[in-house]
Amino acid sequence: MEAQVLSALRAAPGPETAAWVRAYLGGTLAYTTVMTILTRLHAKRVVTRERVGRSFLWTAAADEAGLAAHRMRRVLDGETDREAVLMSFVSGLSARDEELLRALLNEARESDAHESDAHDDAHGGEPGGRDEDRDGREN
Repeated sequence: MEAQVLSALRAAPGPETAAWVRAYLGGTLAYTTVMTILTRLHAKRVVTRERVGRSFLWTAAADEAGLAAHRMRRVLDGETDREAVLMSFVSGLSARDEELLRALLNEARESDAHESDAHDDAHGGEPGGRDEDRDGREN
């Protein structure tokens, strides 16, 4: 149902209410069910909300691929042996998917290198300068 709600918001002409989402989906879901789904998607940072009066206007912040990626990260985060899980996942990929994953990892690595170079340039390349990880946390 999360994917349906997200799809409805992506089809919306702009930010919409939970009542609009419910109507868009055919009106068969209870309003409270739609609100629960929207609240869960908001907690996952897949949708954003803006308070207007006593209600919220909701907007999709991610697409279906973003939602699937979030689910994958959540499953991985719940496992104690990340290496074994990733190894099992990678070994089950088709040759085409493996090639795509390698290309995406190389692209991400190159992007990180460019960001690091830009960071060093902005801070004069000082070794003692403030450094951040990908989430913006100071190292």
